[in-house]
Amino acid sequence: MSTQFLELLAREASAVEFEGPIIQARAAGADPAAIEELEQAKVEALKVRDLLKRRARREAELSALYDTAGDLAALRDLDAVLEAIVHRARQLLATDVAYMTLHDPERGDTYMRVTDGSISAKFRALRLAMGHGLGGLVAQTATPYSTADYFADARFRHREHIDVAVKEEGLVAILGVPLRLGQRVIGVLMAANRSARPFHQEEVSLLASLAAHAAVAIDNARLLQETRNALEELSHAHRTAREHGEAVERAALAHDRMTSLVLRGGGIEDVAAVVTDVLGGSLAVLDDLGRAISGDVGELDAGVFEAAQASRALGRTVRKGDLLIASVDVGGEPLCTLILRSDDADERILERAALVCALLLLFRRSVAEAEGRVRGELLDDLIVRPGSPGLADRARRLGMDLGAPHVVVVVKYSGQRERAAFWASSQATVRHGLAAGRGDEVVLLLPGTDAGGVARRAAAELTSSLHSPATAGASCVGVQDMREPPDVADAYQEARRCAEALIALGRAGDGASAAELGFVGLLVGDGRDVGGFVGRVLGAVIDYDARRGTALAGTLTAYFGTGGSPSRTAETLHIHVNTVTQRLDRIGRLLGEGWQEPERALEIQLALRLHRLGHTSDAKTVGPGTI
Repeated sequence: MSTQFLELLAREASAVEFEGPIIQARAAGADPAAIEELEQAKVEALKVRDLLKRRARREAELSALYDTAGDLAALRDLDAVLEAIVHRARQLLATDVAYMTLHDPERGDTYMRVTDGSISAKFRALRLAMGHGLGGLVAQTATPYSTADYFADARFRHREHIDVAVKEEGLVAILGVPLRLGQRVIGVLMAANRSARPFHQEEVSLLASLAAHAAVAIDNARLLQETRNALEELSHAHRTAREHGEAVERAALAHDRMTSLVLRGGGIEDVAAVVTDVLGGSLAVLDDLGRAISGDVGELDAGVFEAAQASRALGRTVRKGDLLIASVDVGGEPLCTLILRSDDADERILERAALVCALLLLFRRSVAEAEGRVRGELLDDLIVRPGSPGLADRARRLGMDLGAPHVVVVVKYSGQRERAAFWASSQATVRHGLAAGRGDEVVLLLPGTDAGGVARRAAAELTSSLHSPATAGASCVGVQDMREPPDVADAYQEARRCAEALIALGRAGDGASAAELGFVGLLVGDGRDVGGFVGRVLGAVIDYDARRGTALAGTLTAYFGTGGSPSRTAETLHIHVNTVTQRLDRIGRLLGEGWQEPERALEIQLALRLHRLGHTSDAKTVGPGTI
């Protein structure tokens, strides 16, 4: 072989340059034999050139496959490995575009997974149904396909959306090989050119090798992800089991603390303190009426009570905003509700605390009911059998001193007898009194002397508890002999008539004593305390006349008798009108402002008439003497 051809091979000259030595020989006038020898040398040199070129390509292919295998061995990012495979396919096959589609088992088609060299967004978003287009046919048959001109090739099922995307990308020649895992096709690896060209068998084999590597990469990534998921699930399960065990242990310790408190005589406030010590935050405990037993709840909206109802129905804690709510019922009726505001959402501890509080309330209710029966029986005996022996001793055993001043309160209501009885029993226990239920009324015997104030408070509280009007009448109990029980029966009758009078007057839901009803009290009061009524209404004027020897009461009688005319009053009394005016001014200062208002004037006139009739000998504020 000529030295010239060896030099051309050494510098990897193009095929055209191998004609140079022959052209030079002809120009130099070489004989035909020499030129023939050069032609043979050229042919041999070109064969060597092709061999070297194929070996160089094979070396590059092997290097690419080796690099791909290395990427798989150090697999960290599946996307990066697949992008590298597609990029190498494009480089080794010297195509304009390379891309990979994967099978979608849910939709039964293939979708574009990785592209290299693509410029069309529509092409990158393309999906191929099985058997449609070249890629769909490869995926369906698991067989490589190639075409030098896709649009002129009738072997493929052309679809408008596929052809539009391929035309937008400008592809003409396409080669596709299946991605196979065993007998299953998971996708297609393809290389394409924007001009017509055939694909040789070596190129098909190379693309198939890269596809095999891609399939292994995808399967390894799947196995690795499944392993990671399994490890994560195992770790999560272990963590959950540990947290559950810790929560159960903490709840058990808190329950032991609460139980110990109850056994030592602790109350709901102590249980609430344990909960806030363990969980932090603030806790409020509500009774069956939504009133706070412990803690400060502030303003509660309807949603909180709906959540409490849901908690009772579900038998577990319910969340409402930043609040945890646990509620317990007995026989379908709410017993207690715990409302916790805390960052620690351990529901078990709150639920156990709710049960402990419910048991405490049930115990208190049982004790109160038992004590209420005893107190109720004593009050019944004081009303029905006042002369029964041992009443004072029975009262002392209940912590009551019947010799002290007491007030009898009769509260009339409708419906919800059990709740009314529970309220009355609670009032008697707290205020060291007695309570009894009698038909549509509850009766209280409470220490004190302010009959009107006690009646109003009782009416307001029971009205709030029942959510319906409760009307209370009250009367002070008279004590004649400290050694004998007080006369509760008479006071009961007066208090009852007072409550009935309030209802008749349209004042249902209110409370008052007979004394506060004015002249109406004369109609309902026991013993008709006329002197007391006169003294309350007119006592200041009568006392003034008694001390000063004046005639203010007579002037007042004449004034009302003449229709409130000072001049006619002067004529009736035969005194100067200025004297009448001075006396009326004095009367106004003694009786206070508003004494001429119609209602007040009516009571004053009634008191004047009773005073004139001489029924004031027992009035405390009038003093001895007759009128």
